[in-house]
Amino acid sequence: MSSFPQLSEPLTDGHVALRDYEERDIPEILIAYQDDRTLHLRTRDERPPSGAELGRQAERERVDRDTGQRAWLTILEPGSDTCRGLVRIHTTEWDQSRTEMEIFLAPQVRGRGLGRAALRLAGAWLLGPCGLARVEVMIEPGNAAMLAASGAAGFAQEGILREYLKERGERIDVVIMSLIGADL
Repeated sequence: MSSFPQLSEPLTDGHVALRDYEERDIPEILIAYQDDRTLHLRTRDERPPSGAELGRQAERERVDRDTGQRAWLTILEPGSDTCRGLVRIHTTEWDQSRTEMEIFLAPQVRGRGLGRAALRLAGAWLLGPCGLARVEVMIEPGNAAMLAASGAAGFAQEGILREYLKERGERIDVVIMSLIGADL
């Protein structure tokens, strides 16, 4: 089984930076969920996370990455160490060399191109140093901002997976978009 390497230095493209998720990010994440009461719906969570849940994730982060289960990266604006959102990498199939990722941004930094830049930077890291061949994002058809950011980051729209996920007791459609090495 493969793993997600720890970052010795943040990844950056000059517009956004990504670093390993840490416990110090928890207050800003909680504020983001408080400022956007529907954020948990877009991240496909049953409810907003608690501080304790985020703390447990921070404690598990190194083991989860070392075992290739999942990884979280903190989104930063260059020159700042304040968490502006997260990239969550999960549902990795190492034998098929593919993974799924999702992102969210704090409401106050949306619309600045950070999402597009974070998707592109994380995708390049997953396809490069992590050795994967395919990165997927699954987006609800009504999430125009995420669809636009993913497309601008180089992800190709492949189609709609009808009633693909069950969330909050209902089957929902998702748009599947992918990034492969040729897209970079």
